Amino acid sequence: MAADEHKLAFYRWSAAPRPGESEGMRDDLHSSNPTMRAAVCVRPGGPEVLEIRELPIPAVRPGWSLVRIRAAGLNRSELRTRQGHSPNVRFPRVLGIECAGTVAVSTDPALPDGTTVAAVMGEMGREFDGGYAEYALLPNALLMPLTTTLSWEVLAALPETYLTAYGALEAMQVAPNTQSRLLIRGGTSSVGLAAASIASGYGLEIAATTRQHNKIGALTAAGADHALIDAGSLTADVRAIWPDGPNYVLDLVGASTAVDSLRLVRRGGTVCVAGSLSGWLIPDFEPIARIPSGTKLTAFHSDNAKGSAGAPVLQRIVRAVEAGVYRPTVDRVFALEDLVEAHRYMESDAAAGKLVVVP
Repeated sequence: MAADEHKLAFYRWSAAPRPGESEGMRDDLHSSNPTMRAAVCVRPGGPEVLEIRELPIPAVRPGWSLVRIRAAGLNRSELRTRQGHSPNVRFPRVLGIECAGTVAVSTDPALPDGTTVAAVMGEMGREFDGGYAEYALLPNALLMPLTTTLSWEVLAALPETYLTAYGALEAMQVAPNTQSRLLIRGGTSSVGLAAASIASGYGLEIAATTRQHNKIGALTAAGADHALIDAGSLTADVRAIWPDGPNYVLDLVGASTAVDSLRLVRRGGTVCVAGSLSGWLIPDFEPIARIPSGTKLTAFHSDNAKGSAGAPVLQRIVRAVEAGVYRPTVDRVFALEDLVEAHRYMESDAAAGKLVVVP
């Protein structure tokens, strides 16, 4: 088969639309110049640099499949990329490090057309275009097939958020039914609320922080036993609850609070940095001086849970959400046309939970 015929063969499409698929979606792929809507970050800057454009639907190639994006979670790392803090990203770029959708055109027999999939990380939205679009061409190795009854909005809120929370708790070797104490800093972030939901199911005693009094209800609803206002140092508030300190600290604020978290955790406890709400670097960090003897400092990055590594974990998470064991918090859902507003809202720190965009 000639190369051009081979490419056209990838665009085979059955006669009847699939559930949830409009004739317009199918026409997109059948037209002589198939296009899609995408939010393109045209240059580094404020939210206004996100522009809705008509782009060609990507042509599939070996090892990559075309995914119809049904919903995508928004993440603060995308905010920083938009601001120009990701030096390896070249503009214009369609951002979005995670998505949920269906395989539109497959190049992998294990992922037939119509398969429900999620994808996260793996340089998605950075080295190649990501989830802020109607379609994305993604590496087959990044796609996680799922079976679920969840809505697209809820499903899209899970990959980055719950895989990070689950992985961070695992990195700290948190085990169910151990009567342990967990402090979550950055508790009203989407990952913080997910971690509280998971840890509550484990039977841990949980304290979680927020900087805003109006978000305390979100912490308790997610399963936190104690809601603390984080004004910079938590020593007095934490010692009032746990004189010896927590067994574990999940620090999602990151650079500005990691050293303080090492002082808060009980001797021999573990601090896991799994977020960067305050940035990526800890200036002048001296491990011997800053890490108390016997205390452990670890980290978790969701790139470790992408593709086949994360697929079985994400399927278990989906099942737990369907059963009501975990309680994902979707703060607000935006249309693709409203991504500028979505980024402004994310930048304002007003959200308590996950923001989702539906193309």
